[in-house]
Parts: sequence; C-alpha cells; structure tokens
Amino acid sequence: MRLFPRTARRRLAVATAVASLAIGAVVAPLAVADDGKDLKHKQKNAHAQVRHAQHALGESSSELRRAVASLTRARSQLAEARTQLKAANAKLAAAQVRDDQMQDRLITAQIRLDTAQQDLAQGRNALDDQREKVADTISDIYEEGDPELLAFSALLDAQTPADLTRQMEARNVIVGRETRAYDDLHAAEVLLEVREGQVEDARDAVEVQRKAAAEHLVLMEDLRAGKRSARDKVHQLVLTRAESRQAAKRARVHDLRALRAAKKREAAIKQRILAAQRRARGGYQGPTNGLFIRPVPGSVTSSFGYREHPIYHYWGLHDGTDFGVSCGEPMRAIAGGTVIARYWSDVYGNRLYVSLGSINGANVTAVYNHATGYRVGVGAHVNQGDVVGYVGSTGWSTGCHLHFTLLVNGNAVDPMNWLP
Repeated sequence: MRLFPRTARRRLAVATAVASLAIGAVVAPLAVADDGKDLKHKQKNAHAQVRHAQHALGESSSELRRAVASLTRARSQLAEARTQLKAANAKLAAAQVRDDQMQDRLITAQIRLDTAQQDLAQGRNALDDQREKVADTISDIYEEGDPELLAFSALLDAQTPADLTRQMEARNVIVGRETRAYDDLHAAEVLLEVREGQVEDARDAVEVQRKAAAEHLVLMEDLRAGKRSARDKVHQLVLTRAESRQAAKRARVHDLRALRAAKKREAAIKQRILAAQRRARGGYQGPTNGLFIRPVPGSVTSSFGYREHPIYHYWGLHDGTDFGVSCGEPMRAIAGGTVIARYWSDVYGNRLYVSLGSINGANVTAVYNHATGYRVGVGAHVNQGDVVGYVGSTGWSTGCHLHFTLLVNGNAVDPMNWLP
C-alpha cells in the first residue's frame, strides 16, 4: 500500500523530501555510511530487519496509523462485501433458474389436471349415454315380457327337436343382447373411475407444485433481500474507503510537516554539535569497548538499520535502537556529559540530547526519545548511571519503549557498536 501521490513526479518529490528528512524511529538524521562497503553490508541485513516492521509502525503519527488502519479495514471489508454480493447474485441467478423450472412443472401439472378433468367430464357424459342405451335396450326387451319366462314357454311349446333348437337360439340372442348392454355399462363405469383417479392424482400433483413454488418464492424474496443488503454494504464501504483515503492523505501531509519541523530543529542542533567539536580541545582517546553502559535494561525490539517504512513504503534509515521496557522505567546516562537540548517533538515526543564530549576526535551525543518526562534540564551535568528521565510512549509511538540514538559528529550510528 503506497500512500504517496499517484503521479511519478509527485511520488519522486515526496520520496525525495521524506528521504531528505532522514526519518529515524520514525525519522532521524540519516546516517552517513562509513564507506560503501558498510552501506552494502547494512542493505544485505535489511531482510533480517523486516521482523521489526510491526514495531516500526510507530514511525508515523497516531492519526496516520488510525487512517491507514481504517483504509486497510475498509478495503478488506469491501473485498469481502463484493465477494458476498457476487455470491448473492450467483445464488439468486441459480434460484431464478430453479424458479423457472418449477413454474414449468406447475404449468405442466395444471395442463394434466385440465386434461384429466376434461376426460372425466367426457366420461361422465359417456356413462350417462350408456345408461340411457341400457335403459332403452332393456325396455325393448321387456316390452314383450320377461325374456326368461318367454323362453321357458317357447320350450314347452316346441313340437320337434328343430323347434326346440330355434327357440333356444332366440332365447340366447335376447339374453346376450341384455348381457352386452350391462357389460358396456360396467365398462363405462370402470373407465369413469379411472378418470376420476387421474383427476385426483393430477390435482395432488398441482398442489405439490404450488406448495413448492410458494416455498421457493419465500427463498427468492430472502435472496433478493440479501442481494440488496450486500449491494448497500458495498456502496457504504466504497464511501468509507474514500473517506479513509482522504483522512490518510491529510494525516500524511500533517506528518510530513512534522518531519520537516523535526529535521529543521535537528539540523540546528547538529550545527551546534559540530561547532562544539571544532572548539573542543583534548577529550578522550582510547578504546571505546566498555566505555558506556546501557541506557535501560530492556531487550532490543528494533535495531538500527535500513528498512522499508510499513506505511510510506520508502527505503529509509531507522536511526537508533529501540529497547522494549515498561513506561516509567528509569533511563540512565550512558556516560558523563552535559544536556545540550530538551524539547517536545510531534515525532519523537519528549527528546533529550546529552553531549558526551569528544571521543577519539569526534563529538558523541546520546539522544533519548519518547520519554514520559526528564529529570534534567539544558546545561545540567550528568554522571554515568544518573537517571535522566523515564521511559514513555510520547510522539509517534505505539507502545512504551526507548528509542535511543547515538550521534557521532551529528550523524546517527549504530548504538550497539558502542554499548555493551
């Protein structure tokens, strides 16, 4: 995530400006490498220093951190919301296909019901017709009397076997005609029952399809509501992202102004250091191993060296060593010296410069940053081990720690090359 202006020219201008500010613990005087080999060595070690990136988030104002966190959160939530909207659209599309299929099934079932009902009506009409035919046939048969009795009487009147045969055949014709009439009526009744069953089955099928369609309609409404909600969420997050981006830009501009002010003040102090060194006579000559003590007992949480800024993404120098200690922990003078500056910085919070004098021909100055407060003022002389102040989390800081800088002729060097 790069927060510099989009155009190459503006990016170059801002990057140059920031680099010139020599940002340290967030920004401090840019170290002048002893030689090209030393700089190359530091750059090779940069990957090992990436583990300090989280701690280095303190290298920006709380306003910028909040704005960037809000922007990052909005971007993440927007991506998630867009995924949810896409999923909602896909579900709704699939549901629409399903709805179309269910509507087709319902229409088909309704057509089957209509057809079955028409067949049933035709069957009932056919049954009525058949009943009339049976009634007419039986009436015709019985107009001459009971067929069975007539047949029996004819048998008694038969004079010869031939008469008997003719009378039997006549009787069979009459009885068969009656039987066929009743068989046709029974067949029409059976067919009507079948058609009534078909109508009932078709009606049940329609009911099943209607119920399924009604349930699916509820699902469709829920999916449409979900889509509207997801769409509204995306819209709101787009606005939030834009607002967060503007807030981050404003905070960045404020940070750059604070960095320029810090750099200007540091430059003035550096000139005083160089002037003091020019006036110096004598001073300490000899080995520096064991000459200093540590300012606090805490462990190193972020070391000196070049790294990428976690928010601005420029390649810059972390100009000191961060010690992870609790707020209120006493900070001690690493050697005897004189307080030459004490002031508040939006970047460093409470700052304290202690000149340790000339050591092997170079002026050495210890700088304590982010303190909750100091016990000594400008002009005060301190002895090695004296408490000069207390650890805090002022300025651009994400937690209690001491950002300790060591200046040699006004340029930042790795304190751990001097401290035990």
